[in-house]
Amino acid sequence: MADAASRLTTLAEELAGGPLPVRLRAWDGSESGPKEGPVLIVRDRRALRRLVWKPGELGLARAWVAGEIDVEGDLYELLDRLSGVLWERSGEGRGLLDAARDPRVRAAIGSLLRLAGPLPPPPPPAEEVRGRSGGSHTRRRDKQAISHHYDVGNDFYELVLGPSMVYSCAYWSPDGTLEEAQRDKLDLVARKLNLKEGDRLLDVGCGWGSMAIHAAREYGARVVGVTLSREQAAYARKRIADEGLTDRIEIRVQDYRDVADGPYDAISSIGMAEHVGAVKYREYADVLYGLLKPGGRVLNHQISRRPEPDEEAYEIDAFIDAYVFPDGELSPMGRTLTTLEDAGFEVRDVEAIREHYALTLRRWVANLEREWDRAVRLVSPGRARIWRLYMAASAVSFERNRIGVNQFLAVKTPESGRSGTALRPRVWNETTV
Repeated sequence: MADAASRLTTLAEELAGGPLPVRLRAWDGSESGPKEGPVLIVRDRRALRRLVWKPGELGLARAWVAGEIDVEGDLYELLDRLSGVLWERSGEGRGLLDAARDPRVRAAIGSLLRLAGPLPPPPPPAEEVRGRSGGSHTRRRDKQAISHHYDVGNDFYELVLGPSMVYSCAYWSPDGTLEEAQRDKLDLVARKLNLKEGDRLLDVGCGWGSMAIHAAREYGARVVGVTLSREQAAYARKRIADEGLTDRIEIRVQDYRDVADGPYDAISSIGMAEHVGAVKYREYADVLYGLLKPGGRVLNHQISRRPEPDEEAYEIDAFIDAYVFPDGELSPMGRTLTTLEDAGFEVRDVEAIREHYALTLRRWVANLEREWDRAVRLVSPGRARIWRLYMAASAVSFERNRIGVNQFLAVKTPESGRSGTALRPRVWNETTV
């Protein structure tokens, strides 16, 4: 295996149709590639066997989680440099993952197999989702998926998210802190919903209770928050009791489809629709529509993906599905808007805040890296590595406009000829609606 790094570099460049933009260090100590910048380390040949058996993101992810590949230097720079090689076509070249899926070039995998050795791949490392039962996005399976991601310990989430305990894109001002940016996001949502004293607010996917507390404390709303995570619910209830708001907020472990005590004046759904699934988007919109009063407002805050030339060929991210958000799916912004309109809503405003999520993710990664040893003790080395990779890679994806995040404000418009308070102009962020 002398000079394994050069052999790996040559293979990668053959598949990608262009030079490898990062330095590579192999298990034999050999190095190849540019001398400046971050280094991709292949610590063990087992990583190659994973790629032979699972070409693409899942094989890479398993090697990363197992610690068989690593990064020396700036992780963001390495991901940014590799993004063109792994995912994007450039000129006559092809993305490495595209090539790995192409039957015409799979013969090149033989070279990788000779480097990897003839043994079968090791079993997937811990933390991969297993044993999903039932059809996708049934109540039972959705609960399993939510538990996998959220029921890993509130102490770990406190470490990553900070005191705000808000797990969605913040709304940044120059020189603001993460806590200030999350507070400003919650207030932006409340103002868009035109919340006022006594309004009934349903917070769908309420997380650790931050939106519910803000709406009740700052606007006098009466709030019902629903989540499928028991750990989130327990944490939120304690926070609410500490704030003295138990008379204004109720937290339920409940599927949003089972909420039956409408109508509500307003609904907030912040970072929850990504869990709904494409086949359930219309049902989701219909349920929210049915739970609102005439004239009521819904604020849907949701990550979006770029539309595909052939939407039927769209594939869910294998790493995210196996390790991060089981059964999670992203929808193009236009499809979300159309679905809301098809359900009967009048969409009043769409605000794109893509750049804000990149900033938010970088702060979360900084929190994790600063408390790395404690994070490993709280969860596991594999889980901590999963989080570091997925948040850093997501930040790069937002910065490169592969994915975005949007706030949709929609109104259940009263019948023709009637007036409603939701129709009064409201000003926020220099926008009149």
